Amino acid sequence: MPVNKKIIVFIIFCLVFLVGDVFYEVNFPKLNSITLKSAKIKNGEEVRIIQITDLHSQKFFNLTALFQTIKNSQPDFIVVTGDLIDKKTKDYSYVYGFVDELAKLNCPVYFVSGDHEQKNSQNILGELNRHGVEILNNKNIVFEKDGQIIHLYGLDYYNRPVDFDIFKDIPQEDYSILLVHNPYLVINNENIKMDLILSGDTHGGQIRLPLVGAIFVPGQPLFPKYSKGLYQLNNSSLLYIDSGLGYTLTPIRFFNRSQISLIKIGGQ
Repeated sequence: MPVNKKIIVFIIFCLVFLVGDVFYEVNFPKLNSITLKSAKIKNGEEVRIIQITDLHSQKFFNLTALFQTIKNSQPDFIVVTGDLIDKKTKDYSYVYGFVDELAKLNCPVYFVSGDHEQKNSQNILGELNRHGVEILNNKNIVFEKDGQIIHLYGLDYYNRPVDFDIFKDIPQEDYSILLVHNPYLVINNENIKMDLILSGDTHGGQIRLPLVGAIFVPGQPLFPKYSKGLYQLNNSSLLYIDSGLGYTLTPIRFFNRSQISLIKIGGQ
């Protein structure tokens, strides 16, 4: 085969591989598991949390498998950190069906709004609540498992300036978790001190490069510092950014497969 034909065949092979990889990463989500330790959790105890973020009404080829993965993870509760819908979503039946399946797992489901809930013309919060989802926008609750206390807080996406009233008198002896869609609300805010902050919004940059990470995330410089994963903030809070399930603008993910997360917090 002439050299030029070999080059053409190689280019075609690379393009087919690239398209196939992007299709797989967008449509076949994985479970990302992280394990944390804290002296505030009783020895021998473990709190298991499933985090779902940035669905953007995305439909998958095997939704049943995704829910089976969630069930097999045996979560104590599920958190949804915003953007269940897209700003262009008109038919909400898929999203309501999605949360109905979560409700069948018989564990609490907590939700905070993202920017696409705010930009969409339909206010879905009341309907989500009727489907068994507890809305934690600018609220806090206490979750208890076998005597283990977890203080769970939520921030609405458009809570600006941040209302600090919900953070008053946080018991320092108990483990605290904050749900917030946009991590930038807390990254440079020393006033919000939590044991763990769970967020989304970035999509992990959607396109990532090996050894480099995300190329672009809105609101940060090129090759952003905060895009996906676990970070220690200056006030000692742990921030976890989940890259989420869906996408915006174009159905592209590269080296950044769609995902949900299982966060396991155990005693030291």
